[in-house]
Amino acid sequence: MKKNLYTADASAVGGRSGHVRSATGIIDLDMSVPEGLGGKKNATNPEELFAAGYASCFQQALLVIAQKAGDRLDPETTVQCSVTLFQEGEAYGLSAVLDVDLKSFDQEKTLDMVRQAHQICPYSVGTRGNMEVELRVKGEAV
Repeated sequence: MKKNLYTADASAVGGRSGHVRSATGIIDLDMSVPEGLGGKKNATNPEELFAAGYASCFQQALLVIAQKAGDRLDPETTVQCSVTLFQEGEAYGLSAVLDVDLKSFDQEKTLDMVRQAHQICPYSVGTRGNMEVELRVKGEAV
């Protein structure tokens, strides 16, 4: 049975060259087309926000997997997420690369934990079958 745990609310005006604000006011940012595509400096973009959210969420999934196994993650564990905006014909899409460095586990255990985290992370679940997500451990494809 589905049980709603939390709902986040945010609004946008002006599209990619506008402004976003969360209902809580914690996010209150100018938006821009990425600088490399002619956008302005000192503004964020949807891909950057998505990458930050996915990295954070995936790291939490790793923490859950470790806890269930009776393990603890090294405090220096990192999840790097790169989100790419691409054009294919007239449509636009996204792809992502998650690069995990657990620091203190051997390769086999790390691979297992990354695969398990990918099964439970809400971002991974939500994007599954809708966008390409590549998993890496210390730069090497899983």
